[in-house]
Amino acid sequence: MADTQQVDPKAERKVTRLAHQISAFSKAHGGAEGQVAHIGERGARIVLVGQDGGWGDLVAPTYAIAEQAVEKSGITVHESFDGEFAAKVATGPYEWKRMAGMQIG
Repeated sequence: MADTQQVDPKAERKVTRLAHQISAFSKAHGGAEGQVAHIGERGARIVLVGQDGGWGDLVAPTYAIAEQAVEKSGITVHESFDGEFAAKVATGPYEWKRMAGMQIG
C-alpha cells in the first residue's frame, strides 16, 4: 500500500517564502550559513550569518518548517551558534552602543 502524506498548503507556502528570504539574504551577503533554534510556542528562529559578517534572523511557526526552509535554500546549517560560526558575525558601532546601553540603563 502506498504511503500517503497530507501536505498542508499553508505550511508549504511558508517554507517557500522563508527559503526565498534565506536565499535572498545569502545572495546579498556573498553566501550564508545558518542555525535553527526552538523558541518555544512561537516556533523556531533561523539565525543567518553572511560571508561578509552581516547577520539577521527569521522566525518560522514550527521547527519542521524552519528545517525545511533552510534545506530548500541550500545553505550550510550548524547545530549550535558557537565557536567558528559565531566568530563570523561582524558587530559594528550600533551593536556595541546598544549592548552598552543595556548595561548602563
